[in-house]
Amino acid sequence: MAAYNGRVQPPFPNLVLYGRPGCHLCDDAHQLLAALLAERAESGMTVPSVLERDIESDEDWLRRYLVTIPVLACGDRELELATSPSKLRRFLSEVLDGA
Repeated sequence: MAAYNGRVQPPFPNLVLYGRPGCHLCDDAHQLLAALLAERAESGMTVPSVLERDIESDEDWLRRYLVTIPVLACGDRELELATSPSKLRRFLSEVLDGA
């Protein structure tokens, strides 16, 4: 991944959304993230792929994220309790646009 003037250039690293089944906050974060990425696409901005990870499928993830899900990660950056539109929008702008 190349950087130019502080911006990450495509191809972007994947976004990873950590959550677990039955978590309404995780479901809400998934829907909100989809809407924000659709906004980016409609604006002509490149949109990364999103991988969803069930923390119950891995003991390390369960220990690490149980009390902070939903967690959105990109590279070495993480956003815990990724539930507000403004926090998600700011995180995406920082990791994808270098803002």
